[in-house]
Amino acid sequence: MRIGIIFGGQSREREISFAGGRTVYDNLNKDIFTAVPIFVDSLGQFILLNWQYIYKGTIRDFYPPFEFLPESKHGFQVYIESLGNLSKEERDAMIHSVGKKIEPSDLKDLIDFAFLALHGPYGEDGAIQGILDWNNIPYSGSGILASSIGINKYIQKKLLAQAQFNAPKYTIYKKSSWLQGANVADLFKQFESAVGFPFVVKAPSQGSSIGISVINERNDEKLRLALNRSFFLQEITAADWNAKTETAKTKWVATLTDIRDGIGMPVNDVFNGKTLYHPEELLNYLNTNLTAKQERILLESLDNEEEIIIESFIKGQEFSCIVIQDEQGNPIALPPTGIIKGNDFFDYRSKYLPGMSRKVTPIDIPALQVEAIRTECCRLFTALQFNVYARIDGFISPEGEIFLNDPNTTSGMMPSSFFFHQAAEIGLTPSQFLTYIIRTSLQERIKEGKRSLKTKNLLSQLDNLLAEQKNSTKQKIKIAVVMGGYSSERHISVESGRNIFEKLSSSTKYQPVPVFLTGSDEKHRLFILPINILLKDNADDIREKVINFKGHHPIIENIAKETEPFTNRYVNNVVKDPKEISYKELSEMVDGVFIALHGRPGEDGSMQKELEKYHVPYNGSGIESSQITINKFETNRILREHGISVANHRMVYKNEWQAAGENLLTEIESGFVYPIIAKPSDDGCSSAVKKIKNRDELRAYIRLMFGEEAIQGSVSSGVLGLKYNEEFPQKDYFLIEDLVSKGAAKHFLEVTGGLMTRFNAKGEIEYEIFEPSEALATGDVLSLEEKFLAGEGQNITPARYTSNKADYEQVASEVRATLKRVAEVLNIQGYARIDAFVRVFENNKSETIIIEVNSLPGMTPATCIFHQTAINGYKPYDFIDNILTFGIQREKNKLAKI
Repeated sequence: MRIGIIFGGQSREREISFAGGRTVYDNLNKDIFTAVPIFVDSLGQFILLNWQYIYKGTIRDFYPPFEFLPESKHGFQVYIESLGNLSKEERDAMIHSVGKKIEPSDLKDLIDFAFLALHGPYGEDGAIQGILDWNNIPYSGSGILASSIGINKYIQKKLLAQAQFNAPKYTIYKKSSWLQGANVADLFKQFESAVGFPFVVKAPSQGSSIGISVINERNDEKLRLALNRSFFLQEITAADWNAKTETAKTKWVATLTDIRDGIGMPVNDVFNGKTLYHPEELLNYLNTNLTAKQERILLESLDNEEEIIIESFIKGQEFSCIVIQDEQGNPIALPPTGIIKGNDFFDYRSKYLPGMSRKVTPIDIPALQVEAIRTECCRLFTALQFNVYARIDGFISPEGEIFLNDPNTTSGMMPSSFFFHQAAEIGLTPSQFLTYIIRTSLQERIKEGKRSLKTKNLLSQLDNLLAEQKNSTKQKIKIAVVMGGYSSERHISVESGRNIFEKLSSSTKYQPVPVFLTGSDEKHRLFILPINILLKDNADDIREKVINFKGHHPIIENIAKETEPFTNRYVNNVVKDPKEISYKELSEMVDGVFIALHGRPGEDGSMQKELEKYHVPYNGSGIESSQITINKFETNRILREHGISVANHRMVYKNEWQAAGENLLTEIESGFVYPIIAKPSDDGCSSAVKKIKNRDELRAYIRLMFGEEAIQGSVSSGVLGLKYNEEFPQKDYFLIEDLVSKGAAKHFLEVTGGLMTRFNAKGEIEYEIFEPSEALATGDVLSLEEKFLAGEGQNITPARYTSNKADYEQVASEVRATLKRVAEVLNIQGYARIDAFVRVFENNKSETIIIEVNSLPGMTPATCIFHQTAINGYKPYDFIDNILTFGIQREKNKLAKI
């Protein structure tokens, strides 16, 4: 059955839609479905996307294609709408470079069913549902009416009041009133009188917490900013603008153009009626006009809100609940999840970056209150005429009152989203839950009476395929996917492990077994995971569940029984309880291991040593190579001895600091010039990697690293500007390096390059070096978000070494040769990622300066190594299959020599 995944779109949530579409594409059951990627660009054009582009980190990494972008002196990232009024020929040429342009009427020849991964306006408002209905294509989720209700918070509030649901007090405020020059102090009194204090300012047609602010201080300026945020307005005065440095101006424009935190582009100058499309155009406009002749400029997004909602702030515990249907169409609420967060509301970063918040399922309140939430969510599902599934958000007050304030006809489909998190509690893997959504959606479309015979045939076909699969005796290769650990990289390890698990579980070749590792260097503890614990929010949640497992929560057991009559259609041989096992027991259960650990253990050779005792094949490099590459100082020393460029570096030890104190700072300063880079010598994922600009920052770094001050809330964390909940490992040593700079080069860039190995006919190892990606950091160093959070950062693949294509291959081949030399010197096997800086000189000669080597690189869905493998024709699954095949063959070769 051909499943068209419709993703991307025109809303501010397009990056989350893009990432969700990729999740669906990867997790569809390959035995039953053929995935067809249908990308919708921000102009509303439908594109049959070439599969390689699905694995880009963000939409802007591939679209608009770089060859169509105007020159940007400041390297601004833009969407296609920032290119102005393009001709049809220009738009068609862009589409042709990434896929094939299609019209909605073409869809019925390409797909049998549309899986909707769109968010926000044009995706959740009935628009795409109407297009598909018109073209007789069954689709996932609710129909037109429910979708149009689900998108509009104002209409929802009216309907909820009519159905006698509890609701916060609210009032509507129009942009026309705001633009007439309303007095903020008077507005504050007006809003407080209407809804009380504190209160929430929100845009009525947005999701992912976009355009929302909590006003919990009686501060007129904060209210002014909040109103502008919800109306998607941005004001700047001449005094503020001209006080900024050129760098600060550029950063201000870049923040404004962000469609989640800023108002986005294009923008309109409200006072002058001038439309500005590109960030460079805006920067020049502000520099020219914010002078004595114009005191301030008010910018308005072309995609804005005409009225906003002011509502009372609900004091209570926040929750989110997925509601699904049984096969008779009755709503069933899955166990609601309580949200523990560090901010006043569940913002974009908290929602989508692992480890930034905690999801507790079921919400930690008395059972009767949990059941009351479930009952209210089902009642709302029915009242708003939702179908198939919905995500309903709300609060429960200390007095037990339930407020449902944000029903959504779709949900984020990131791997760790509520959508999959709660489905796992009834035993469904992501792949199985997607199959359930497709089947239930077919049932709902049949009820609508449009071309129902065709849809009935599709449903019958799907049921036959499901029955065949359930009764199949086909043997698959069992692979333990080991994730977690106890380093600062444990959360990213879980994201990598889940991604590997999901890629393998939807394949026709492998049967993955999820395994969580915790413990210490002295003793590794291994646990086989049931799917519900695998999909807990982060590594710390998983650890707590397996260490303290005392049976299942009664509410979850009851819901699992309630859903069993239809989940049995999709599920086979469910693991229900975590089980601790030894390495010996692991070796008897599986045919191989995929180590998805990062840092220690995993990349230090310790796990490899245990697996080799039992002749278990594994991915990645062997023991000796791993022991070298985990140590950045030792890696650099060896590479330098072999004539490979590395940064000047030295180790700093706790006992040195305790003995010498401030004199140690003087000694360091005698060998290094600020700014310098400080980082752990055996951790990755950008944890505690800091650009140190002066002695105060170096002292603060030392105090935090050596445990003299707390990571959160201390003086030193303030000096370094640590974010809430930022991982900062504390150790007895760390590494200092020179900050590598452009020097005399004409071009300078940071790259990250992947590689893969295979055995040739003679049994020798051959290296395949992928085209590196150019990594663009918005701050001093590449952040955790930019590496792993969908929609953050930008990786350009292949890297742009030269502006002249004729000269490109000369530089690219030199860089690849250096990366290959590094792999050979360090005896890297399986696969790896090598980070480096590249200097390109006037004669197109280049110098590649190695930063670090990752023997088990991150394998999260958005990681750039998948962009690189795609250029060489490998889908992520193909790459993972090659890695496993190499490990299995390596072990066979070893055994043959015994």
